[in-house]
Amino acid sequence: MELSPSDRALGDLLVARRVLSLQQLDEAVGLAETWNVRLGDAILSRNWAEPAVYYQAVAYHYELPFVDLIRDAPDPALLAVGEADTYARKLTMPWRLRDGRIAIATADPGPEMVLFARERWGNDVEFVVASKFDIVWAVQTAFADELSHHAVYDLAELNPEMSAQQVFTPAQIVFCYVVLTLLMIGLALAPIATLIAVNVVMSLFYLGNFLFKGILVSVGGGRSVDKDEAVAIAARALSDEELPVFTVLVPMFREPAMLPVLARSLRELDYPLGKLDIKLVLESSDHETIEVASKLGLEGVFEVIRVPPSHPQTKPKACNFALQFARGEFLVIYDAEDRPEPDQLRKVVATFRQSSPNTACLQCRLSYFNAGENWLTRMFTLDYALWFDQMLPGLERLNVPIPLGGTSNHFKIDVLRELHAWDPFNVTEDADLGVRLTQKGYRVGIVDSTTFEEASCHAGNWIRQRSRWMKGYMQTFLVHTRRPLHLMRTIGPLGFLGFVFFIGGTVLAGLLNPIFWILYLVWMFAATSGFDPVFPQLLLFLSLFNLLAGNGAFVFLHMLAPIRRGWLNLIPYSLTAIFYWVMISIAAYKGLWQLLRNPFYWEKTQHGVSKHVVRELAAAQEAAS
Repeated sequence: MELSPSDRALGDLLVARRVLSLQQLDEAVGLAETWNVRLGDAILSRNWAEPAVYYQAVAYHYELPFVDLIRDAPDPALLAVGEADTYARKLTMPWRLRDGRIAIATADPGPEMVLFARERWGNDVEFVVASKFDIVWAVQTAFADELSHHAVYDLAELNPEMSAQQVFTPAQIVFCYVVLTLLMIGLALAPIATLIAVNVVMSLFYLGNFLFKGILVSVGGGRSVDKDEAVAIAARALSDEELPVFTVLVPMFREPAMLPVLARSLRELDYPLGKLDIKLVLESSDHETIEVASKLGLEGVFEVIRVPPSHPQTKPKACNFALQFARGEFLVIYDAEDRPEPDQLRKVVATFRQSSPNTACLQCRLSYFNAGENWLTRMFTLDYALWFDQMLPGLERLNVPIPLGGTSNHFKIDVLRELHAWDPFNVTEDADLGVRLTQKGYRVGIVDSTTFEEASCHAGNWIRQRSRWMKGYMQTFLVHTRRPLHLMRTIGPLGFLGFVFFIGGTVLAGLLNPIFWILYLVWMFAATSGFDPVFPQLLLFLSLFNLLAGNGAFVFLHMLAPIRRGWLNLIPYSLTAIFYWVMISIAAYKGLWQLLRNPFYWEKTQHGVSKHVVRELAAAQEAAS
């Protein structure tokens, strides 16, 4: 798109003021025309001018006053709570009342803004220029309590049956009480028959879980390579001009050292930097990370969103708060250590354009860049390869609700707002949102692009992370089974079974595995174990089949998982999966304890502990010094 005469005049002014060199102006003009963005977006994306200096030049160009909203804050009497997100997205807000006229502060003066302001505040307005960063800060400051309340309670207040704020409903408590009462009565009156019945139910569950996941791997492994290649070709064919604005949320907490690595990863994305709306979402109490971010000299596409203190202090609450400032058509979440493949956003845009209109979210695959660090990282990588490369594509093809991973989920931002975004009270907020999207008639798809993360390389760190996932799966299962008939009606019988086995089954297997392992060992080594009446011959064969063939099949599936990526050196580690499953069971019981004791506690995973990251951070610090 050819640059407007106004932007060309602004460029000449910036050169005359020696804010830009002629070479920088020529490059900025080229970028603005190629990307189809305003000249200012191109300049700020290259960090060629201090924001205050740039916006002072904008004010001079339009013959308008420049105001510092941090020093001269807007008049609270002119601000409307219900329009806070509009101020943040339009970068325009009422500032002061002067001589009976409302002075409107804007970071983007021009015909469109004038039309918007007059439609909203009438013709009796005048204009001043402010930095977009000052406007975002002014909105955060003026509406901290209100925006925080929306971030925490919108879902719980507007759609309470979908919120995990209430851990157990009265109906669920009564149901559990009735089941336990019947079990106790059965054990008292007919102990052998009751134990046999329990054994049958559990054995059928294990068989169903094994068969379902085997089907998922079989179906998911047959994903069309031609379709993925067609998306890759379409992504390369997209011109910069036709790409939409993409919001990137990066929630962080006490991770200042990761900021330089994170910024580099985002700069390496094959996407016009001027069309990225990057939000560093930081807790307002995290002064160290905020200070590092302010001193890092990040480009103008980076904005710091300070989340006010409130409970629960969780990642989804922080993302909900930042969502109110998002200006993109699409939105993605990355963690601080994430390294997405460079063409990921282009592939997402291409996939959305080729997908059905009800496609609301696209999940990219996750894997680890430090897979070979130790046994735990290798097993974690095998786990993710089976999950993201085999099972999730199977869920997609069978139209079963996909429990999203915690990062690299790409959303249509309008749908995200419609569903009140993430549940702040659910510690696996994306898994819950994936199910909620399906219940509302939206589709979740898979994109053949990988984001590489840092695998937990210490057992304690790994268990903290996995126990939070297990607790979140328990929360998600409890929330969506409050109305089982509604769940079945909205996602279908197959979707219902898939949800039960994939969400509930994952948790139940982690809790029950140790019990059945112990029973098997006692039965095998104790000559008079006393279990024979509880295991009639047919049930004994079924239980042994589940134990030996089922577990053997899962080991085999873990062997298949890395083949797609050519990671053949990981295959032998599949034989040690039993020890990894023991750790999963420990995490499951820890998650259950936390669900009962402190359900909303977010147990943070420590990033930057891998030796690969430590070396990288040390090299970055040495280069900076």
